[in-house]
Amino acid sequence: MITVPLSSGAQPIPGYNLYGSPGLVDMPTADAAPDATLGATVSKFGDNTRTTLSFQITPRLSGSFRYSAIDNFDTVASVNDVYYDRSFDLRYQLLTEGAYRPAVTIGLQDFIGTGLYGAEYIVASKDIVPGLRVTGGLGWGRLASRNAFATMGTRPTQFLGQGGVPTYDQWFRGDVAGFGGISYAPNDRLTFKLEYSSDNYDEERVTGQFDGTSAWNYGIDYRFRNGAQLSLYHAYGNEVGAQLTLFANPKIAPVPGGVETAPLPVAVRNPADINDLGWTANTATTTEARTSLTQTMATDGLVMEGLKLEPRRATLRLRNPRYGAASQAIGRTARAMTRTLPDSIEEFVIVPVQDGMPMSAVILKRSDLESLENDAAVDMLARSQIVDGFGRAPAVEPGLYPRFTWSLAPFVAVSAFDPDNPVRLDGGLRLRGNYLVTPNFVLAGAVTKKIAGNLDAVTRTITSNLPRVRTDYAEYSKQGDPAIEYLTSTFYGRPGENLYSRLTLGYLEKMYAGASGELLWKPVNSRLALGVELNLVQQRAFDQMLDLRDYRVAMGHASAYYDFGNGFHGQLDMGRYLAGDYGATLSLDREFANGWRVGAYATFTDASFEDFGEGSFDKGLRFTIPLSWALGTPTRQSNNLNIKSLTRDGGAQLEVRDRLYDQVRTNHTPELAKTWGRFWR
Repeated sequence: MITVPLSSGAQPIPGYNLYGSPGLVDMPTADAAPDATLGATVSKFGDNTRTTLSFQITPRLSGSFRYSAIDNFDTVASVNDVYYDRSFDLRYQLLTEGAYRPAVTIGLQDFIGTGLYGAEYIVASKDIVPGLRVTGGLGWGRLASRNAFATMGTRPTQFLGQGGVPTYDQWFRGDVAGFGGISYAPNDRLTFKLEYSSDNYDEERVTGQFDGTSAWNYGIDYRFRNGAQLSLYHAYGNEVGAQLTLFANPKIAPVPGGVETAPLPVAVRNPADINDLGWTANTATTTEARTSLTQTMATDGLVMEGLKLEPRRATLRLRNPRYGAASQAIGRTARAMTRTLPDSIEEFVIVPVQDGMPMSAVILKRSDLESLENDAAVDMLARSQIVDGFGRAPAVEPGLYPRFTWSLAPFVAVSAFDPDNPVRLDGGLRLRGNYLVTPNFVLAGAVTKKIAGNLDAVTRTITSNLPRVRTDYAEYSKQGDPAIEYLTSTFYGRPGENLYSRLTLGYLEKMYAGASGELLWKPVNSRLALGVELNLVQQRAFDQMLDLRDYRVAMGHASAYYDFGNGFHGQLDMGRYLAGDYGATLSLDREFANGWRVGAYATFTDASFEDFGEGSFDKGLRFTIPLSWALGTPTRQSNNLNIKSLTRDGGAQLEVRDRLYDQVRTNHTPELAKTWGRFWR
């Protein structure tokens, strides 16, 4: 097994197999990747091409999404004699490896797909001597299609169905067969593999052109310095193959620690000046303090929107356009306050605002800042108080509003899993503008112009028994160039303690215009939030300009959000969707202190499987990649990527910008505590 650490002293990454998960050649091993590892694999052998994205969800649990293409596969679902298949896997490491105990993993392969790759397994792996590793396991389903030695119950034999339904009636049933192999790594770059496969490729033999003559597979892995894995294989007697796997880990940044400039040090007061209140009667002194604080914060990219000075307390209204971690913005603001405000002020109240809404109020003692600057950030957190910012923010300084911002940047739009062309994309320019009439009243718009791409070449017709609320997406790509991406007016508010509101009117997204209202209840120290969103929308014309189509719908949801700790966030939405169907969406994300997010969601509604069509229900994966992680410089910008195996009309949500929950929780206690390590940075 090849073992290249992500960084010095880190847990090594195991070798990945043709299915894009820890394994030998085609068979799995019991190994687990380092926590949070993302692996992207492209493999090719014979007529089989598999593209897999895997994520180590926890130190023991991992999941994979796979998109496969099999040439010369003759079924009614094939396109130009190529069969495309989507599948999901889950693996759990029951036992970690010990001095005498092997690692043991249980796995479900293609447990929610068409069943073509459906299998279950229990596998054990153990180092025998340095560099030599032995694996053995038991398989069901595909992994018992060769030389089965036992049977456990009756296994349904439904293959190539519509997919989307968990195949629980098959799990660990039917024939049982053994598989295994060895790997030998003479150094940390090279690994040789030999395995015995229990997969006979029965369906490919009957429907395709597979004619493997042997159960023995051979492979060689090479690991580059950056951790990427290149593999070459000789498989099943007469097939050759190759594979490339790239790795990333959200917990490990390309530029460790970042490259932002160091903050100014805390200014320690002269004890003799702490009780001097003469400045309170001197307007010039207070004016100078305001000016100096504004300028000092500006060097860190922060904006003082308001300041209230009292003899012993200063309350500051903070806008943070730069730092992804709100705690870092608060820490730098506090440092600036120690350097510019009169010495008698002992209590700092920093109120972060987002879209004009006061989020929280972070109360710090100046003497704690002076004494704890060189101690662990957690010590400062223990001395701090975080309360609701409702009614605490000072008035906005004159001259800050109205304010206009704009940007011109490239964009990429991607469409995946079209059998005629599995990956299509457009590239062009996006012009955005924001006019802030007041801090909480925003006029916003974006226009896109395509420069190159092939999204307009989509010709595949998607049949639907529901209103076509999303399946006409190809027409929007064909006719929308240039396009008004959105054009909205939004009013944000704080109607009461623990309450946040949003009202958005206009062209809300590329397909819908109308009104969207939201109310969120979120106590500042709570892991729980509850919300409700109501939308009255009408479908936009395909050219994405100002005209509208006839379809109208009232829809919305009641939502519950919960922070489970350890970076896991859950969300449950219940209500009505764009096609008029009723149901619920369950989402689970793992988030990291640096802003990375990896998650999955599934939507179940009263639309029948027949009406929904292929896939049975809406589901997908989503990723948020903060630019600060990649660049090493502070920025609040991020890239969002959603991967859906199919676009259908059932369970379709409205894509409204700037929903409240993610904005609000960033400045609340659970999130601030998670990122508080950056307070002194």
